[in-house]
Amino acid sequence: MKKIDIKDLGKFKLVGGLDVYKSKTAFTVTEISLEKDDYFSRIYLYDGRKVLQFTSGPKDSNPKSSPDGKFIAFTSKRDKESKEVELYLIPTTGGEAKLLTRFKYGINDFEFSPDGKALAVISPVEVERERKKEKDDVHIIKEIPFWFNGIGWIYGKRAQIFLVNTESGRKRKLIKGKLNILTLKWSDDGSKIYFVAQEDRERKPMISDLYVLDVKSKKIEKLTDSKWRIGDFVIIDEKHFVLRMSTLERGIATNMHLYLFNVKTKGIKKLTEKLDRSAYNSLNCDVRGKSRNPLIYKDGWVYYIATDGPRANLFRVDLEGNIERVIAGDRSIETFGIGNYIAFIAQDAVTPTELYILRDGKEKKVTNFNEWIKEYKLSKPEHFKVKASDGVEIDAWIMRPVDFKEGKKYPAILEIHGGPKTAYGYSFMHEFHVLTSRGFVVIFSNPKGSDGYGEEFADIREHYGERDYQDLMEVVDEALKRFDFIDAERIGVTGGSYGGFMTNWIVGHTNRFKAAVTQRSISNWVSFFGTTDIGYYFAPDQIGEDPWSNFEGYWEKSPLKYAPNVETPLLIIHSVEDYRCWLPEALQLFTALKYFGKTVELAVFPRENHDLSRSGKPKHRVKRLELIVGWFERWLKKGKN
Repeated sequence: MKKIDIKDLGKFKLVGGLDVYKSKTAFTVTEISLEKDDYFSRIYLYDGRKVLQFTSGPKDSNPKSSPDGKFIAFTSKRDKESKEVELYLIPTTGGEAKLLTRFKYGINDFEFSPDGKALAVISPVEVERERKKEKDDVHIIKEIPFWFNGIGWIYGKRAQIFLVNTESGRKRKLIKGKLNILTLKWSDDGSKIYFVAQEDRERKPMISDLYVLDVKSKKIEKLTDSKWRIGDFVIIDEKHFVLRMSTLERGIATNMHLYLFNVKTKGIKKLTEKLDRSAYNSLNCDVRGKSRNPLIYKDGWVYYIATDGPRANLFRVDLEGNIERVIAGDRSIETFGIGNYIAFIAQDAVTPTELYILRDGKEKKVTNFNEWIKEYKLSKPEHFKVKASDGVEIDAWIMRPVDFKEGKKYPAILEIHGGPKTAYGYSFMHEFHVLTSRGFVVIFSNPKGSDGYGEEFADIREHYGERDYQDLMEVVDEALKRFDFIDAERIGVTGGSYGGFMTNWIVGHTNRFKAAVTQRSISNWVSFFGTTDIGYYFAPDQIGEDPWSNFEGYWEKSPLKYAPNVETPLLIIHSVEDYRCWLPEALQLFTALKYFGKTVELAVFPRENHDLSRSGKPKHRVKRLELIVGWFERWLKKGKN
């Protein structure tokens, strides 16, 4: 059998973004073209019997069915000369797609009105615009955040609601002002639109509220009291809603739960009290399709995805708080929809994304876009538990080299996930399979700070580099005890974002690793606070206070402080347009290590952002993996260093 290669990235079909109407399921399939260095997506339709390509692309996505099932609206970028995002309508019986309208700054979300005659569209607009002279490229910035990862400059812009006529394509704006709209839903009679929005993203960036808009009068009423972080909702009736939200009791570490909200009393009831898990999928994957994270209310139950340890399953909860697991298994449910059956997209550690249906209690796989993977020899993760020194059990895994032979010693790489409130588990990681095909053991785990194990487990605020660091070291210790084929003298470490922070922290606190690759990392919490899109609220939440009130704490938790201690050869990978962890995080660390005479190299990727490993240009993603593999082969394989 074949061994998976870096350039096999171009073979993956990323299945995502589905919508269900009765027996028809519309979904997207994205292809990764290494030759054209781009992504191409098309909409497919499953009619209950067979799967057919429905649109020609090349960049069609976000399909949504009209209330009567006769049309599908979708977004696209078919005009190569335009940077605007287009909104199309196509009959479900087939035919030509009709261009309705374009939006200059993209489309965040949209929903059909109950009668199908209009679409409510969320799109960013300039609410405060400086008059510029022709060719004036100077930015006059008056607020934070001023940029956002993957988007660019956002100052002066807010996402607002437009009404688009599905017959004429004419659009009109329903909301003015500085509300930043996150998501919306129509009332059953079409007279109102309920929506979630941020009122003050500068001073209260973690607070969002539920509002109601009268479509005719354009009158807006705020229904909640600016205390919570509301992500999404479903309408039970005009007085009751189920909100997916965080009460922020533990800051960002607080789980998103489902709450029944009473508009009249302003009271909430925690429906998911019995399951202390985040009500969304937080598993890591580098070959997944773009998908919505839906909440669906049907027959007295609210259906939702939750991360339960290393798996993401489909659950449902009733209004009394009774919870049932609807779709289980060691896998990652990416998204779902409900019609005459439940359609869902899923993957696991050795199976990329595909479309499945659950009907009458029986599950069926209906697509085989990634059937090619069966020709490849893959290493299946082996799970083991680690009893940490604080008494808490940690989930961990190893993946053996695909050509594993008993009695032989192998170099190993510790992979650390980002977040920190995400998780590793039963989802496909192309990077891990590349490493095992090159003769490395891969070790990965969910230390303290990870999602899927409850709020107390996830809460490492003000304690970065402490218990989480110990957990990771104890995972490596346990792996060495259990698996005698790991060469203790040839272990490397890598991670991105929080995983990059932890890689930086590790090499500043121990010399046990013989090579390291840090990616999209944090090296200095002080500079992170003032330069990144989330720094001004993420750092105070995670580190405590701000650099003026807690400078010693910020510096104490900054890997840059420990640069003189680093002896591990370090490769730094960073993207120029990474506004989540901006480029200076890499530059400072690189400069410091060169100043102290350490072994370090820096790889800078132009025109890429924080999501290089997941959605960067295909050729850049290949180059990134080549750099990682090359660095570890150089320092961990005998005779090559």
